[in-house]
Amino acid sequence: MISKQIIADLIEEHLTGTDKFLVEFKVSTGNQIIVFIDGDNGVTISDCIALSRKIESNLDREVEDFELDVSSAGLDLGLRVNRQYVKNIERTVDVKLNDNTKLTGILKAVNDKNITLELIPGKKKKKTDEITDFTKIIDFKDIKETKVVITFK
Repeated sequence: MISKQIIADLIEEHLTGTDKFLVEFKVSTGNQIIVFIDGDNGVTISDCIALSRKIESNLDREVEDFELDVSSAGLDLGLRVNRQYVKNIERTVDVKLNDNTKLTGILKAVNDKNITLELIPGKKKKKTDEITDFTKIIDFKDIKETKVVITFK
C-alpha cells in the first residue's frame, strides 16, 4: 500500500507558497488516492492537473499500481477546514449541528475554536413572536456539517 505520509509530503511540497491548500485526502487499501484541494481565490482545472502530475511523477507504477483523483473541494463537499470558513466569510451558509439542529445565516467571523453566524430569521409563527438574538457563536466541535448556500443573482 502507498504510504499516506508520502502523499501528504508531496501535496504539501506542491501547495506550499501558493494560495491553494489541502482540504482532505484518502489512500484506500487498493491504492486509490483521492485528493481535494481549495484555494483562497478558487481552484482551476490546471491547478488540479499540476498537483496530479506532481504526485504521479513521484510514484512508480512498476512498483505499486494506483488510481489518482485530484479535484477541487466543490460546494457539495461542505466546509472541512478552517481556511475554507475564512474564505467564505460574508456568505450564507447552512450549518447542521451534532444534535441535527439546522441553522442558516451569514458567516461573520471565524477563529480556531468557533464561527459566528448572523442568523437569517425564518417565518414567525405568530405576530407576537420576536427574534431577539440574531448572532450565534458555534463551536467547531458542535458542527456536523457546513455548506455554502448557492444563490443565483
